[in-house]
Amino acid sequence: MKTQSFLTWFHIFIMWFHMANITLYIPDDLKRKMDEHKEMRWSMAIRTIIEQKLGELEEFERLVKKSRLTEKEAMTIADKINEAAGKHAEALLNEARSRR
Repeated sequence: MKTQSFLTWFHIFIMWFHMANITLYIPDDLKRKMDEHKEMRWSMAIRTIIEQKLGELEEFERLVKKSRLTEKEAMTIADKINEAAGKHAEALLNEARSRR
């Protein structure tokens, strides 16, 4: 048990020592909702979301480099896809709400 505890603290120290710090401003009502879930590690959740978004951006950049489209054309297509995905998600939510 002592070894595991030491390794956990050592890992936390190393992470703290080698990680940058950012400040994130959020609305008060969002913070209150977050405070209701003390079990969540919000820093880890946000870090995961940032990593996922960076992965998406890197993939997009990789595709753009191989594409014959201009960056502007690719962004226009991406915007249309995001808009369609948003409408689809909204339709699914509305359908789920109507079933209640």
